[in-house]
Amino acid sequence: MSDDTLTTAVIVGVGASNGLGAALCRRFAAGGLHVFVAGRTAERIERIADELRAAGGAATAYVCDATDEAQITELFAAADRQGAGLRVAVFNAGNNVRSPLLEMSAELFERTWRVACHAGFLSGREAARRMLQRGEGTILFTGATASLRGKPPFTAFASAKAGLRALAQAMAREFGPEGLHVGHVIIDGGIDGEKLRTAVPDIIERRGSDGLLQPDDIAAAFWQLHQQPRSAWSFELDLRPYKERF
Repeated sequence: MSDDTLTTAVIVGVGASNGLGAALCRRFAAGGLHVFVAGRTAERIERIADELRAAGGAATAYVCDATDEAQITELFAAADRQGAGLRVAVFNAGNNVRSPLLEMSAELFERTWRVACHAGFLSGREAARRMLQRGEGTILFTGATASLRGKPPFTAFASAKAGLRALAQAMAREFGPEGLHVGHVIIDGGIDGEKLRTAVPDIIERRGSDGLLQPDDIAAAFWQLHQQPRSAWSFELDLRPYKERF
């Protein structure tokens, strides 16, 4: 594995400072990469980039709609202009929605697929195009319980996440022999972040100590995947709290 110093990592799907996207940015910045913090909300991603720089890391905030091909292409072109070479790309965007099938609009189904699957294709393709030139690199995708099991009322999300997993698997088989490590991380449980705490205010009390996945602990697993020697690569990890039934 080459030296990561001054190479770049593009993290797509970054939101709140206490979310998984931000934790991934922190971990890869701590590993010596220049992190492109890509998300839809300028204020949020700029705050995270400032935090990374304050901690001694290198970071660029980049406002981007992950479903827009032109914007994703330009994001990776901006990483190219950083001049150090793309070493890591993580696709972390998602939009879990609840809707009974008979009440679901075609627009909602398609929008869910565009964010959770189509956008993953765009990011994965742009990353692979660049990494193949060097014959190395890591491309990681954030999965969910729904990647393996469809369950109402999350039908649209399950369809999209299953598609994303299939995309990642096909990429791993196509590009692994070319030196690219493609991985998929299944998050099987609730993440202790702003989104869940806002939606379910009493979730911490209900789940108890270590009943939710901690973003920094998840990010550590992503880093471990990136660090694996190519004689022993993993395609997939599944992560869950010790209390989670599966």
